[in-house]
Amino acid sequence: MRITLRGCPPSLNQFAGRETSWDYRKAKAYWTQLVWATCRASKERPAAPLQLADVEIMYYFPTKTRHDADNYAGKFLLDGLTKAGVIVDDDMAHIRLHVAGGYDKRQPRTIITVREAEEC
Repeated sequence: MRITLRGCPPSLNQFAGRETSWDYRKAKAYWTQLVWATCRASKERPAAPLQLADVEIMYYFPTKTRHDADNYAGKFLLDGLTKAGVIVDDDMAHIRLHVAGGYDKRQPRTIITVREAEEC
């Protein structure tokens, strides 16, 4: 399954150590709901949640500014995949996560690819 979202979620650094819990909740709700709705509309959505999945998140940022991968680990996005029933859970027993980033000034976006994984 592959979905494309317009834009990129905010860095977790935007919320760390600040009194912005309402901003955090608002951003989390927005991105979780966006992923949920996009997954639910996708014809590629699995019939049942994947027990073990490879999840790749590819961010295309509108600037060439440095972006730390750990600040874009996909918290909001993974919660949306779980809520949509694409994956069983977003814990390490159920997913293998790959995060990468690129640059696209004209069309910033986030692409999430989910594949059923085989046991190691």
